[in-house]
Amino acid sequence: MNISVPRRVTAVAALAALALAGLTGTAGAEAQAAAAAPDIPLANVKQHLTDLQSIATANGGNRAHGRTGYKASIDFVKAKLDAAGYTTTVQQFTSSGATGYNLIADWPGGDPNQVLMAGSHLDSVSSGAGINDNGSGSAAVLETALAVARSGYQPSKHLRFGWWGAEELGLVGSKYYVSQLPTAERAKLSGYLNFDMIGSPNPGYFVYDDDPTIEQTFKNYFTGLGVPTEIETEGDGRSDHASFKNVGIPVGGLFTGASRVKTSAQVSKWGGTATAFDRCYHSSCDNTSNINDTALDRNSDAVAHAVWALSGSTTTPPTGTVFENAADVSVPDNGAAVTSTVNVTGITGNAPANLAVGVDIIHTYRGDLIVDLVAPDGSVYSLSNRSGGSADNIVQTFTVNASSEVANGAWKLRVQDKASVDTGYINNFKLTFPSA
Repeated sequence: MNISVPRRVTAVAALAALALAGLTGTAGAEAQAAAAAPDIPLANVKQHLTDLQSIATANGGNRAHGRTGYKASIDFVKAKLDAAGYTTTVQQFTSSGATGYNLIADWPGGDPNQVLMAGSHLDSVSSGAGINDNGSGSAAVLETALAVARSGYQPSKHLRFGWWGAEELGLVGSKYYVSQLPTAERAKLSGYLNFDMIGSPNPGYFVYDDDPTIEQTFKNYFTGLGVPTEIETEGDGRSDHASFKNVGIPVGGLFTGASRVKTSAQVSKWGGTATAFDRCYHSSCDNTSNINDTALDRNSDAVAHAVWALSGSTTTPPTGTVFENAADVSVPDNGAAVTSTVNVTGITGNAPANLAVGVDIIHTYRGDLIVDLVAPDGSVYSLSNRSGGSADNIVQTFTVNASSEVANGAWKLRVQDKASVDTGYINNFKLTFPSA
């Protein structure tokens, strides 16, 4: 952060989702989207930090703008995103006589006229590896982006992620990115989420108070955890969100504190000591030992929660004729496949090429599940094949090209749990045939 100038808890996620739904009045879509947000494995985030530390160690001890460690950091993040199926773009700019780089990653799909973006600055100061400032935010955003890919998430909004260069020199990279966006493209950004220093060793839990909806999304999440929050003031306007806010884009984000001293009241609230939130701020000791695991874990999960909740918050249910089965069907643990059936009648001819298949499966480990749509003639369309890792639940609308199938007849959602220890049930299955 540049301020030198003036484990999975399903019930918690559901509570936060319902709170957000109540705030905005779109209970169905937002609660489903938020409930589906996966746990972000702390081990994965910390591995990214270890890798960033290794990059710094191999490149003079830092990852600063204009240094080899920064470009190596960009290459490291880009390779992970490319392998996960993102469309990545490296944007170059010049600052202080050196070439700088921004990395932009777009997840395919979603409404291109409604873009939700999450980002963090990837550069460090020249005095150290910058593992809290800002490897922490960069690693959490990276792992959230990879979780999107692992889960096959299909949000209603288009998702974009960014890693900024030369933030420590005055938000240079993010300012350049925003300046290069045509006015029409800026208007498509429904929100920008910023994550700068989210693993401070003596942490506070601070939420930006810029956009009310984004702010409340984060507050609801931490309320669900029983963690009190405060409004972020130490670095207000001095991280990359300011570049977006200054051109009218809604912004929000999280922060765990920098050089400011934690007050006695804050110690009572959050624990820790009445010392700096990060005693290694902008110092050589900002390395992998300068991280509070609990804060990093909570904030990483909060990143994912916000991305899922806000990117699905404008979901419009498919229009057309709906056939639905809301009866619960238990899914045996490591057992035989079960089905939920809807009987389609009154549809002329074949099914459409864009048959909407609504799936609502409550399960404690979606990575165990094989989910198929079975047509009346027995043809099988794979919807999910043990994807999503440690995330729970599959709450998603899939689009299936079923144009070779006769529309009328018994359609089945078939679900099988292929490994032991986890349980769940089919909560709802519906087919939507678009209006002619």
